[in-house]
Amino acid sequence: MMNTKDQEILQLIQSPVSRDMGFRQLIQTYQKKVYHVIRRMVLIHEDADDLTQNTFIKAFHHIDKFQGQSSLFTWLYRIATNETLTFLEKKKKRFFFSMDDYQEKIESFLSHPDHFDGDQIQMKLQRAMQSLPEKQRLVFQLKNQEDLTYDQIAEITGTSIGALKASYHHAVKKIEQSVLEE
Repeated sequence: MMNTKDQEILQLIQSPVSRDMGFRQLIQTYQKKVYHVIRRMVLIHEDADDLTQNTFIKAFHHIDKFQGQSSLFTWLYRIATNETLTFLEKKKKRFFFSMDDYQEKIESFLSHPDHFDGDQIQMKLQRAMQSLPEKQRLVFQLKNQEDLTYDQIAEITGTSIGALKASYHHAVKKIEQSVLEE
């Protein structure tokens, strides 16, 4: 399952002499991809930046537990996904910062021309995606925007392929309905 690049990175990380260089390569190879997945979930750069950093910190601390049954890409995405979902859940539970406030902040972000340079249809799509439950939004983004297979998404999320297909289908229907209603 691991490609040659992943194997090279792991070999560097596993050697005490080249461990730091291996982690630098891991970050250089996957940082942008991880950031973009997270950014699509939270939209706000500062949050995405923090979550990306947290993802690589967790990877650094848990690399010894990586068994090589998936690619490093899939493993990192799973960490990033879990970090992001945990972050969003904490946002919901905070007494002084309700999810409605966060949604309002995102709406403001989407409608501000300096922060969002997409055309009207892209803006409608982003608004529709933000209205989805987190799991559906994640599946939609990984399938539609990251072009991952259901097998890869199943590895990342720890969810069955059947459940992923159902989530994706529901997400697409909700997005279609939302975009048509605006």
